[in-house]
Amino acid sequence: MDRDKIAALINAREKAYKTISTKSFDTIATHGIYDLHEAMLNQGSIIEPVYMTTAQAFSSADELQKALAYEIPSWAYSRIHNPSVYYLESTLALLESYQTSQEASCCVMSSGMAAITAVADALLANAKNANFVACSQVYGGTFQQFSVRQLEKGREVRWLAASSALDIWQAEIDEQTRFIYIEIPSNPGLTICDIKSLANLAQSHDIPLIVDATLATPALLRPLQYGADIVIHSLSKIMSASGMVIGGAVISRASMRGAYLLDEMKKDFASYLKLLPNRDNGACLSAMSAFLTLSELRTLRMRVDQLSQTALTVANFLNDHKMVEKVIYPGLKDHPQHDLARSYFTLVDADKGVNRYGHLLSFLVKGDLEKTKSVLSRLQMIFRATDLGRIKSVATIPAISTHQQQGESGRDIADIPVNLIRLSVGGEHPQDIIDDLAQALS
Repeated sequence: MDRDKIAALINAREKAYKTISTKSFDTIATHGIYDLHEAMLNQGSIIEPVYMTTAQAFSSADELQKALAYEIPSWAYSRIHNPSVYYLESTLALLESYQTSQEASCCVMSSGMAAITAVADALLANAKNANFVACSQVYGGTFQQFSVRQLEKGREVRWLAASSALDIWQAEIDEQTRFIYIEIPSNPGLTICDIKSLANLAQSHDIPLIVDATLATPALLRPLQYGADIVIHSLSKIMSASGMVIGGAVISRASMRGAYLLDEMKKDFASYLKLLPNRDNGACLSAMSAFLTLSELRTLRMRVDQLSQTALTVANFLNDHKMVEKVIYPGLKDHPQHDLARSYFTLVDADKGVNRYGHLLSFLVKGDLEKTKSVLSRLQMIFRATDLGRIKSVATIPAISTHQQQGESGRDIADIPVNLIRLSVGGEHPQDIIDDLAQALS
């Protein structure tokens, strides 16, 4: 590829970014940066092609050398990069930075846990006695990654509850603290951390704030807007509601915090992950998974809107049921953090600041574990599975599934009792979901 062609390609893609970034959320989700110019590069296809190939051929040895040195806009090898992956990463970065005045970049990976591990390992690398502060209400795999895997590497996690006062968070940070990590809303406890306050705290210590916003998606919450440095998503969840994809994403803002980090890491952390550690770690996302996720992103806002409304209807039903001890859903006014949730969770591009609170809720059955297992076992339409974010409703008991391995003491820290059922509300009619729950609880 000669210099003129390289310059033309770079200019065309920069123009595509600028043009699409001025559009609405749904338009960005529908088109991404795949414009007419990109279509002409792909034989006129109006849908992003799936590049199911391991490697790219080059016209000369010089072009090969420059591509592998990341000097020209190319992809070379699918473990490192791939055009299908490029279209997805660009779209996710645009959606996550929508209306935030922040520039962002994205690196997609083979799973949400791969994304979490890659971020933690990169930020904790080459640091003796390093520690990090994290909210204890997180997904079970995250809890294990921090409490077991990072501990094995000599790194300490300092757990705090989402409801902890800011001065308690402050007290846990010292010169060896490398980042703050939160999940909002948390799985399965639906707790809310105050992103703005923690971002200010991170700023005062010049360390990154990392937010797992899987359950919210950028349709409801874009943490970069409130001062976060890095956003993590499991693409396996509601972004790919059909349930055909396992994937993860790291979105970072430009010029992020981290006095201890290399300049290239602070300037563009997601690209650093992509082109350096992840190149060798091999946690790449397949082209087909990228294509399937990209296809589902087109309806993200509409899907989140509908599922959130259904979830609130179901939560209100459960809240009045005699066999339910407690319902945990941020959209309920009696949720202890309802006001905080209302300040953060707004349906993007909706008129007059419409609040939506997501598709996930939890409820406590009156009784012990055996009673709770009996209720779960009687479900007839709702699937029993360790999954969420599906277009089909799914339920599980976290204490015996997603959070089983962290043990009783770990579940106590995360406030996950044995009689808690996590319900991922799907696209079925609300009354059909309610009817199934009613017969199971009867």
